[in-house]
Amino acid sequence: MKPAYTASAASTGDGRNGHVQSTDGLLDLDVRVPSEMGGPGGATNPEQLFAAGYAACFHSALKAVARKSGADTTDSEVVADVSVGDNGEGGFELAVQLEVTLPGLGADDARALAEQAHQVCPYSNATRGNIEVTLTLA
Repeated sequence: MKPAYTASAASTGDGRNGHVQSTDGLLDLDVRVPSEMGGPGGATNPEQLFAAGYAACFHSALKAVARKSGADTTDSEVVADVSVGDNGEGGFELAVQLEVTLPGLGADDARALAEQAHQVCPYSNATRGNIEVTLTLA
């Protein structure tokens, strides 16, 4: 692959209870273990950051495939729910649910467009075969 862009960020402090910052300074956040996982909460966490990135990336892929087919994406939305849990082997794993809203399309056309976006999106390509990713329509 010939990179078109490379993002770079560093984690300092105590990992999930530390700080993350992109090298360009645009991202500069404290991170905390969520209270649901026994942490202090009160700040973002890696799962929220992954969810935001996946939602934005998938939405862009959705818009791109829609442009090619002339599909209506007015008022479209993608919500990414990223879950983390015990994998039963002493580690953790992620699962993602992508909820796609395409109010200008019928269910069959919306499903087809979401499936096409799932083949184009770099996040989907990176996670395919590694974690469970479920597509749903709102």
